[in-house]
Amino acid sequence: MIDLLIIGGGPAGYVAAERAGHEGLNVVLFEKKAMGGVCLNEGCIPTKTLLYSAKMYENALHGDQYGVFGDNIRFDYGKMLSRKKKVVRKLVSGVEGKMKTNKVTVVKGDAFINRRSSEGIEVTCNDEKYVGKNLLVCTGSEASVPPIPGLKEAGEVILTNREILEMTTLPESLVVIGGGVIGMEFASFYNSLGTKVTVVEMLPEILGGLDFEISAMLRDIYTKKGIAFNLNAKVVQVDGNKVVFEQEGETHKVEGEKILLSVGRRPVTQGFGLENLNIELAGNGIKVDEKMRTNVPGVFAAGDVTGFSLLAHTASREGEVVVNNLTGRNDIMRYNAIPGVVYTNPEVAGVGETEESAKAKNIAYKVSKLPMAYAGRFVAENEGGSGMCKVLTGEKHGEVIGVHMLGNPSSEIIYGACIAIEQEMTLKELQEVVFPHPTVSEIFKEVVFSF
Repeated sequence: MIDLLIIGGGPAGYVAAERAGHEGLNVVLFEKKAMGGVCLNEGCIPTKTLLYSAKMYENALHGDQYGVFGDNIRFDYGKMLSRKKKVVRKLVSGVEGKMKTNKVTVVKGDAFINRRSSEGIEVTCNDEKYVGKNLLVCTGSEASVPPIPGLKEAGEVILTNREILEMTTLPESLVVIGGGVIGMEFASFYNSLGTKVTVVEMLPEILGGLDFEISAMLRDIYTKKGIAFNLNAKVVQVDGNKVVFEQEGETHKVEGEKILLSVGRRPVTQGFGLENLNIELAGNGIKVDEKMRTNVPGVFAAGDVTGFSLLAHTASREGEVVVNNLTGRNDIMRYNAIPGVVYTNPEVAGVGETEESAKAKNIAYKVSKLPMAYAGRFVAENEGGSGMCKVLTGEKHGEVIGVHMLGNPSSEIIYGACIAIEQEMTLKELQEVVFPHPTVSEIFKEVVFSF
């Protein structure tokens, strides 16, 4: 009998398969599209590849600030897209290689759950039956499409994260409905390449859930770069290539050659027989406990399908928790130190409590913050750039409970804050850690000493 059946080859599924195969389990993974899931094929990797191209272009345009001069600086949008596809192909191949190395059987096709019996959990794919002791559901998520009047009638004007990555021509103007992480990253990319970008956001600030002050600072930077922001704006209709929204009791219209719909994602729980197991749902996702177990014995769920923390690195860790428990290692999923990153230019990164979440939870805290310019390396590499590092600690014990940054390369140094929060390190303990000099990461220590 198969030890573990996995439906979905995204970050939760393929990481779980790799770990389980490495531990000697007999694993069968079902994937109907390309290995790597949405993250690798339609999300994280292709967008970051494009964003890096845009960053290189911006750096070249402003090379004179660093004593570097060039003539006729330009970009090739088609070549950017070609490189994106090349990077994705290479990484998909890498994931496939990991499956082979760890002796994971990969079955391409639509998997369907038939039943759970005394023999095990039965799944069919390509007219073949597979029976396993355990099942891990990792079917991911899809772009949410709200019932906005006129949305369907707008046809090819409307894009989600999938369609926008396949555009072969650069739009002259783009309206982004939703100022969350996905919306802001695409807004950043197209703004860098000269597209007129307008963001329509229903909340009082972009990047809802992230530190409010840092989100506002990023918005100010991109306002100066030319992006138009409409906050507290509720979209009420799409009229062809126009977005109609209400703001402060008035109705407004904004026009774009293309309209990006970026209002979140929803778990995929339909179309693969989940109902045959009587799995309990929580909201739109599958309900799980701290070991990623569902209400049905032997059935687990990980990744976006749980509807809780829709991030690739969260999904990977959840998959690891499942395998660890199956192989005798007692492990639980913890969400207090899950980092969030926005790959704009400059980057935003944060982990743990924000001031807003701490207040909402009645957590007594202290906060200190400093400009990124307190780190010499940041000044050396970011001429005229601004940024900030903010640290929150528990008022009673001085343990780090939140760290939030604006400035490059925040994405590469936030992991240190994750470790500090995970290990409940105090300010005193962090003050004794030696940071390499000169690095931008030293800003973390500078803030720690500023309390």
